[in-house]
Amino acid sequence: MPQDSRPLASKVAHVTFAFWVMKICATTAGETGGDLLSMTLKVGYLASTLILLGFFLATVVFQLRAKAFHPVLYWTVILATSTAGTTLSDYMDRTLGLGYAAGATILVSLLAAVLVTWRLALGSIAVDHIRDPRAEGFYWAAILVSNTLGTALGDYLADSSGLGYGLSNLLIASGIALTVIGWRFTTISRTVLFWIAFVLTRPFGATMGDLLTKAPEKGGLGIGTAGSTIVLLTVLVLVLIFSTRRERRLAAA
Repeated sequence: MPQDSRPLASKVAHVTFAFWVMKICATTAGETGGDLLSMTLKVGYLASTLILLGFFLATVVFQLRAKAFHPVLYWTVILATSTAGTTLSDYMDRTLGLGYAAGATILVSLLAAVLVTWRLALGSIAVDHIRDPRAEGFYWAAILVSNTLGTALGDYLADSSGLGYGLSNLLIASGIALTVIGWRFTTISRTVLFWIAFVLTRPFGATMGDLLTKAPEKGGLGIGTAGSTIVLLTVLVLVLIFSTRRERRLAAA
């Protein structure tokens, strides 16, 4: 009897427009949530990093052991990488005194090392179908590093470069727009464009989070970390519910 040769379903989210909306919401909420824990609640960068890395490890273990794609679990892990990345970047740049530029350089090198090792080990870094446990391990390692890198880049642009939150956000948004144009009108590798977009949406979330939470005299809107986090998580949940129901309807049809 012939066996079914169809590949098993991917364990990670399909890359759609809703994916990017949820990614930006999750990374922005990660920025405000990380700041809420480390600064507003005064837990500190090191303690917050240890707490949030522990949360990330717990969620990613459940994700790796899962047999199928679970939207809530998947986006919980994304949110965990974003919050942990925020406090880890702040710990490197501020507590250890590396500074945003040096911290970003280290993280760029680390992300490149993860992607190159992934490519050499498995022959591809494509994310359109992640099922192999090794590929999924590399996938989550790359996402954690890229979200940490995005925080450092966002802080560098907003603070050290002198651009401020608004101009930094506009600059990063322009980079995202160019990536979309490259996807639409060029033959550049879709995998390369995905990772470029994934990295850029993190500093976009970081600067957007700072814009929402910082006081007006510092160039922000003064909404606060708690209020901003609640709003962003609400939007994330609503888009997740909508996209999940839509995919189920399409699958049924």
